[in-house]
Parts: sequence; C-alpha cells; structure tokens
Amino acid sequence: MLKRLQEIEKRYDEIGKYLSSGEALSDMEKYTRLAKEQADLEEIVTSFRAYRRTEEEMNAALLEAEGESGEMKELLTEEYYSLKERLSEEETQLKILLLPKDKNDERNCTLEIRAGAGGEEAALFAYELYRMYMGYCEKHRLRWDVVSLNGTELGGVKEAIVNITGQGAYKRLKYESGVHRVQRVPETESQGRIHTSTCTVAVLPEAEDVEVSIDEKDIRVDLFRSSGAGGQKVNKTETAIRITHFPTGIVVTCQDERSQLKNKEKAFRVLKARLYDYYSTRAAGTEAANRRSLVGTGDRSERIRTYNFPQSRITDHRIGLSLHDMEGFLSGDLDEMIDALARRETEMKLAGE
Repeated sequence: MLKRLQEIEKRYDEIGKYLSSGEALSDMEKYTRLAKEQADLEEIVTSFRAYRRTEEEMNAALLEAEGESGEMKELLTEEYYSLKERLSEEETQLKILLLPKDKNDERNCTLEIRAGAGGEEAALFAYELYRMYMGYCEKHRLRWDVVSLNGTELGGVKEAIVNITGQGAYKRLKYESGVHRVQRVPETESQGRIHTSTCTVAVLPEAEDVEVSIDEKDIRVDLFRSSGAGGQKVNKTETAIRITHFPTGIVVTCQDERSQLKNKEKAFRVLKARLYDYYSTRAAGTEAANRRSLVGTGDRSERIRTYNFPQSRITDHRIGLSLHDMEGFLSGDLDEMIDALARRETEMKLAGE
C-alpha cells in the first residue's frame, strides 16, 4: 500500500508542476483532463501526508519518552498511544480511498418504480415510494424529471419512470434496486386485516453516448396521443413517444411532455440507460454478480426492504437494520439507511468479500 501511495503522490506532484507551467495552457483539452485527474487524487494525497505527519509525531513521542522518567514519561507515553490510535484510523481511511471506485457513482440515473403483487394497494404504495424518492431528491438538490407516470383511478401508480440529475445521483440511490414490501391495513379493508403488497424499484446509471450506440435499423419509434391527465389540449396531437429496441425487446414510452421532441429526448435517455445496464451486466458476468452481492444483487426479484406500518418499522433485510420513523422515512429522510448500506459495502470490500 505504501508503494502505491508514494506513486500516487509522485503523479500528483508531476501534474501540479505541469499545470503551473506555461506549456499547459497551449493544450486546453489536456489541461482539463489533467486537472480532473489531479482533483481525483487530491484527497488520497492529502490523507497520505496527514498519515505521515502522524507517524512522525508518534515516533518522536516514543523516542522522547525513552529519555524521560516519572510524570513526563507517562505523558509522552499517553501521547504515543493516542497518536498510534489516530494512525490506525488514518490507515483505514487510506485503504478506503484506495478501493476501486464504481465508475457509475458520479453519474445521473433513471429511477423506475412498478407496482407488484397486491393490486390497487400495491399501486398506492408505489405512489408513496415515488413521493419518498422525490422528497429525498429535493433534500439533496437532485433534479427530478418525470419521463412517464401511469396512474390509477384511486391515486396509485402502476409505473413511474424518472430521470434524476445531479452530482452522485446514482451513488446515492443505487442501493434502492429490488423488491420493496409493505405490510399494512388498506383503507378498503373492513375487518382490519393486514395485507402484504410489493413494488419493484430499479435504479440505472445514465449511459454516455460513447458507451451505447443505437442503430436506427434496430429501433421503431411510434407516435401516439397522450392519455391521462392534461386535458384536451394534450390529446389533440400525437406527442407521446414509444421506442422499441428489437435486439433486446426493450420498450420505452414517454408522454409526460406536450412537446414531441422533449418526449423523444427523454425516451432515448431511458433507453440508453436500460441498454447500458443490459449490456454491462451481460459483459461483466461473474464480476458483476460478485459486486452486486455486496449489499444484495439489486435484482428486482429480491426482497430488500419491508415497510411495516402497524409498527412504524422499516427493515432493510440486506444489513438487518430497522428504523422506526415511517413518516420521516416516507418524506425522504433516507440518509441513515443509505449511509448504513454504503458502510456495509465498504466493510465487505475491505475484508475482501
């Protein structure tokens, strides 16, 4: 680890020397690329230098303590053990910083919510999840851009697709993929019996154009009139878009906007995200399976969390964590849960699992 950190520090200093030279300004593309690389290395280098300072102070305290006696020796020995503890913490932090990064973490993402088993009750719960994630995005200043929202007469949602834009959008939400189960007494239940319903959530990283190429011969774009809320003005022209990708069978529909062009742009963005997920999962094979197993597969067939309304308890089955604030959680206060999932993933990576 020490050798790798020294190499990173050397690279960081080399980039800094180049960027401060007049030569750097002659090639702005190279300048931008190197500036980003330096920014990516800065936290590691700063932590490594702090680690070395602590190590020097610890060794100095030990050396000084050997030449003292009485109270002074006790004080220096106490300082030595305090610095040794800090050094251990800084070493752990360096190991975390050196862990392989998920290249998708800083990307935007597409969030898909679908009602599962449970009929109308599942659709009502899907809408609550929709509102929950919207609240979370508002708290973290992530942009919420609806692609499609297929509602029910009683106010539920059969399917919702949203593009989420902002720094670390995928990193924050990637742990939410899977089956969410709700246990509660529906309003329509006259005998007070608890019903169980499910919804599936999928979080897909946004694909860059260079990563996903869509051949025009592989797709069909259909235009149709928007349905649902919006009034007659929405339905007068064919603004809704449906894109079918023949090789994979993926179909994306967008009818949220009154502009055909905007709907088409949103639909293509979702299609690219789904294709990126489809092809990267197939290409990665076992490696992807191992990575996803860190905190569950993220597969839509896996139950990841239960929302027990009678006990106001939310339990994440991947890490065994239960929270007891249903109202706050459903309003978007997800940080405690998401932070715990991220810590668990880091711990397992450090342990080499």
